[in-house]
Amino acid sequence: MSFTTPPSPRPLVLGSTSRYRHELLSRLRVPFSTDAPAVDETPLPGEAPLALATRLALAKAREVAARHPQAVVIGSDQVADLHGQPLGKPGSHERAVAQLRMMRGQTVVFQTAVAVVCAASGHVGTDVVPVRVAFRDTSDAEIEAYLRAEQPYDCAGSAKSEGLGIVMLDAIACDDPTALVGLPLIATCRLLRAAGVPLLPGLA
Repeated sequence: MSFTTPPSPRPLVLGSTSRYRHELLSRLRVPFSTDAPAVDETPLPGEAPLALATRLALAKAREVAARHPQAVVIGSDQVADLHGQPLGKPGSHERAVAQLRMMRGQTVVFQTAVAVVCAASGHVGTDVVPVRVAFRDTSDAEIEAYLRAEQPYDCAGSAKSEGLGIVMLDAIACDDPTALVGLPLIATCRLLRAAGVPLLPGLA
């Protein structure tokens, strides 16, 4: 009698060095490695925030998948949408101040896109999870105090809701609370299952 050894699951790679996405993906308790994508995040002329987030998430996944063709690769990107104007990571205190001044008293839609790609199988899947965030009409002093304390310069729209940034908000509306942090886990799980990745112990 012969037995067939089941195929080993493909390795999983997170195409990001974001500590926020790393922490979120770790919640699934699936082994993964990380690799930084080399992708220009500059918006195209007239590109809408949703289209920008989707394009960048897919570009990141494909760029990393080219180096890990046998792996299932996750790419993600988040763009804050202020009435059609895309706001990315500020990168500096001055730009963060400018972003928060524009967003105060406004409702901003954070478009968080995720892509799952496997070069060997040809699998490609994408999804976008919007999060509507109502910002308080904060003062300049509140903005300065928040930025000095939290320094969220690597967060889209300077909004670190899982930290002190929550005091800057009036409301959050979304289908997945992890989306605002940077990686929508419900959508990610759906895409990983479609790519053949087992997500619970004992199902590999």
